[in-house]
Amino acid sequence: MKEFAQLKKNLKNDFRGLKKIKIALLGDTATQFLNQAIRGIGFDHGFDLEILEADFNQIERQVYDPTSELYEFEPEFVILFQSSHKLLGKYNKLKVEEQSSLSFNEMESISSIYIILSEKLKAKVIFLNYSEINDSIFGNFANKTESSFLFQLRKLNFNLMEFASNHPNFYICDLSSIQNQIGKENLFHPSVYINTEMVLSINSLPYVASKILDIINAINGKIKKCVILDLDNTTWGGIIGDDGVENIQIGSLGIGKAFTEFQYWVKKLKNRGIIVAVCSKNTESVAKVPFENHPDMVLRLDDISVFIANWENKADNIRQIQSILNIGFDSMVFLDDNPFERNIVRENIPSICVPELPEDPAEYLEYLYTLNLFETNSFSKEDNERTKLYQIEAQRATVQKKFTNEGDFLKSLNMLSLVESFNKFNTPRVAQLSQRSNQFNLRTVRYNESDIELLCTSKEHATFAFTLEDKFGDNGLICVIILEKRDNQELFIDTWFMSCRVLKRGMENFVLNTIVNFANENNYKKIIGEYIPSSKNEMVENHYLNLGFNQKESFWELAIDKYKSRENEIKIK
Repeated sequence: MKEFAQLKKNLKNDFRGLKKIKIALLGDTATQFLNQAIRGIGFDHGFDLEILEADFNQIERQVYDPTSELYEFEPEFVILFQSSHKLLGKYNKLKVEEQSSLSFNEMESISSIYIILSEKLKAKVIFLNYSEINDSIFGNFANKTESSFLFQLRKLNFNLMEFASNHPNFYICDLSSIQNQIGKENLFHPSVYINTEMVLSINSLPYVASKILDIINAINGKIKKCVILDLDNTTWGGIIGDDGVENIQIGSLGIGKAFTEFQYWVKKLKNRGIIVAVCSKNTESVAKVPFENHPDMVLRLDDISVFIANWENKADNIRQIQSILNIGFDSMVFLDDNPFERNIVRENIPSICVPELPEDPAEYLEYLYTLNLFETNSFSKEDNERTKLYQIEAQRATVQKKFTNEGDFLKSLNMLSLVESFNKFNTPRVAQLSQRSNQFNLRTVRYNESDIELLCTSKEHATFAFTLEDKFGDNGLICVIILEKRDNQELFIDTWFMSCRVLKRGMENFVLNTIVNFANENNYKKIIGEYIPSSKNEMVENHYLNLGFNQKESFWELAIDKYKSRENEIKIK
């Protein structure tokens, strides 16, 4: 973690060329140094964060006054910081009989503020939850009486989580967990607060800014999708080739417990939708034995999407994993106990994340917890099926090698696609794919569930969600199209993004045929496309050119009356 002084130096760097994001920072205490920390760490993440910092204790005025600087600024994000210390001040001024209503009243106020920001500004709200203060009025009995401040504060944090789960544009930055991580003495300095109205200490600002950027990264599609595991002394203790399966360290005794708990952590990541791969210097048949035969193994072969064990360079093996998964290296995390192997991978694949694991395996998990590597802003039932999808993709790749003609291979797949408009059933997956799709994403416009719900009823738009299944299995929802209906008999492709798992199967042709059929049925004469370059979507730079569109300045145009249906082997389900 960089120190605040280092983040402050970032402000002198050249921000030109970085993605601009407008943020409003509203707090009930002084936030000028937090402002600098957020902007400084934003540079490290490739963002030019333009931040409106309102005077402290002006949250209500900024939100409720439609002529305030907030509305003139029109931010994409609003960060709200209402401190525990100000909350304690409110509690102290209440009558005894009113103290048990503090959390309810505060939640009502926060809800009102969020609704206004969401409806009038269409902004995403990042709310810093409340770090704990125990005023010790009731001692341990504070946990049993609603009249205590500690009870009300914890209840309010719980209510915030419930509220966030029901409002897609409301995100919680977990300040309470930061205090648990670094200690209250490092988060809050009483003398500084008394003299400056600044609640967060200088040393804590990088941690808070980093948590805020984790949320912004996830919303902008910068997420980790895959964890790649070394085996010997990373996934289990010992060397399988030397010690044998009966002597590796794993289970509930001694250091084996550390490796077992590490595997449980990886298993939970897999169930959450993170792809798990293996990259080990081993003989493959030997490396697989613990997964197949050891009674204390938590991870099994069916938890692993791609398993590579050989004596080749690990950087080359990771490149092979990447080619199978078809995701960016910057979406991958490589965990290896060996410093030499870590450095080899870092030097050869600079964009991959390679944490510096502690020497003691007992410390692996606590260290990894602090890194928060796998931030997300969504979760759907399809996530825990992702491993199976990539295992099936590996089977397809194996079968494809047996065909000399690509067309014969595609025909053999017996592909079917269900095409639907957005609805309450596919909304979570549409939103999630929007957040995750970076490479095959023509305009890189992000949507959350509330945005998708609005599009479901929009008369100005037509929406399409495509699934794809074949003889190997069901890929689920893999492509999304949003068309804007224009008055001059034109359809504008506002959004076209697709999972890279299904590239080179003719899905692009099938999708365009579907769009053109819709245009014909509704008397549209032209389809207009646009490609907006990003740091990751270069692969679709010639997408419209390859589909037969003609370039018109910065846009691409397709005349419906001249269109000939494009060949593909996909049938409508």
